[in-house]
Amino acid sequence: MEKDHHSKCSCEKKKIRTAKEYQNLMNRLSRIEGQVRGVKSMLEQDAYCIDILTQVSAITAALNSFNKVLLSSHIRTCVRENIRAGNDEVIDELVNAIQKLMK
Repeated sequence: MEKDHHSKCSCEKKKIRTAKEYQNLMNRLSRIEGQVRGVKSMLEQDAYCIDILTQVSAITAALNSFNKVLLSSHIRTCVRENIRAGNDEVIDELVNAIQKLMK
């Protein structure tokens, strides 16, 4: 049975996601979570620094990919809907979010 999932964006705002979008994002996060556990295990097993750094770099790339998917969805849905409704504040919110991502 498919149902939409809710996720808090900020304050009281919520985002209704399709089951497919929700599952895609959750799968990505689960893989990232597994990668982080792997790095923790590597550290516990005294792995070589460069090997750990390589895995952390892969985690960073996976998080960046997650952010790109989420940001793209946000622009196509939330931002578009808010602009059409006359809420231009969403543009400042988007600009601030992009600035944070690019730090």
